[in-house]
Amino acid sequence: MSSIPDNPMVSQPSTAMPARQARRVALIVAVAFFMQLLDSTIISTSLPQMGQSFGVPAVAMSIGITVYMLAMAVFVPLSGWLADRFGARNVFLVAIALFTLASIACGFSQNLSQFVAARVVQGLGSALMTPVGRILVLRNASKSELIAATALITWPALFAPVVGPVLGGFITTYLSWHWNFFINIPLGLAGLLLVARFVPGDREAETRPLDWPGFVLTSLGLAAMLYGLECIAHPEDGVLSTVALIAAGVLIGWLAVRHLARTPHPLLDLKAFKVLTFAISTLSAGTIFRVSINATPFLLPLLFQVGFGLRPVDAGLLVLAYFLGNLGMKAVTTPTLRRFGFRRVLVVNGLIASLAVMACAAISPETPQALVVALMLVAGLSRSMQFTALNTLAFADISGAQRSSAATLSSMLQKISMLFGVAVAAAVLNLSQIARGGAALDLVDFRIAFLVVGGIGLAAAFRFLVLPPAAGAEVSGHSPRN
Repeated sequence: MSSIPDNPMVSQPSTAMPARQARRVALIVAVAFFMQLLDSTIISTSLPQMGQSFGVPAVAMSIGITVYMLAMAVFVPLSGWLADRFGARNVFLVAIALFTLASIACGFSQNLSQFVAARVVQGLGSALMTPVGRILVLRNASKSELIAATALITWPALFAPVVGPVLGGFITTYLSWHWNFFINIPLGLAGLLLVARFVPGDREAETRPLDWPGFVLTSLGLAAMLYGLECIAHPEDGVLSTVALIAAGVLIGWLAVRHLARTPHPLLDLKAFKVLTFAISTLSAGTIFRVSINATPFLLPLLFQVGFGLRPVDAGLLVLAYFLGNLGMKAVTTPTLRRFGFRRVLVVNGLIASLAVMACAAISPETPQALVVALMLVAGLSRSMQFTALNTLAFADISGAQRSSAATLSSMLQKISMLFGVAVAAAVLNLSQIARGGAALDLVDFRIAFLVVGGIGLAAAFRFLVLPPAAGAEVSGHSPRN
């Protein structure tokens, strides 16, 4: 595998946007991403109240999360083709409109059936939003602006999972669960107005026919895989069905890859994986590292509440320190990558991030709070740096013809790594509890989980050594001689 330095990912400098305009587009896309990701996490704390409102058990409300995830899985593979066929800006506007209208429908739902139908539409809007938004950024930012633009569209993924449950709990307690969805109305309207006003229209000069077999196989395989990974975190659903779903996802996914590699007009261009920087940062080391880091926001609130016995509000304040670390790294990401380059940053910072995760196994209720906060800040700082570096390097050498497929593939793999991270963490917690014969989770179970997921990150960090010293140098501005 090799990079393609002479086939740039974005428009040539003569047609690229001014830097200010490119950052404006990235900021607008980030607002939409924040709305989408916030919605994915904010309702988790309000499921019991929603169940009461609909007259169903709280556990039955999990179908609202499941159908949302499955709708995303079904339509994500189609997003790149739609962006090429109808223009990324137009599809992005439709995605925001669908998501906002579905949010209103969720808030006004009178029963579980209405809520589920609204969540399906919301999942469709979400499926189109992430990859198409990334395509907009890639098409409108020059390589010199790519790090700054990527940093802007990365912060929602760092921010929303941390503040979502806290905000959702506050809204549910002091207002009502309906406002967890109505909060999307001003965000959605702002997104529509900003996109219509400031994001330029675009349309691919040539369009390819829709690869229906590729769409069906890819969607079914992704849906089965994601649903199976989701079920790992819920052992009450049964081991056999979980294994069957994951196995079906792998088999159908293999058939999809086989088809995409042979058809003349594939839905997704798998040649992007021949680009070393894209393959390493998304398919292999990047996915493995994301599994480790994505497990952390799942484990930390449980550690503080179940392991330490803290109140939800106190646990939320400690997790907010983790988010502050995420934000604190933004100002130094670009100069750090310019000074040290992608390869060195991904290896060294990856080791720091993984060791910070493993260090969470050493803290206890007796640990001074200042030390816990300091650890949360370090973990957040290193997580932010790693995610921005991975997301930027992934598209450093992708050609213009490959960017739509590459953005879609990247979104699919990130979704898999997110659920797989939660699944691994939940599985380790459950296995540790079973092995010691405990009736409930204990602090020791969390210690083992943090050591395992941190160890996964360590292994992935060393994998980045296969990158050449000059990997992504055209984007970072780093000279290997430095």
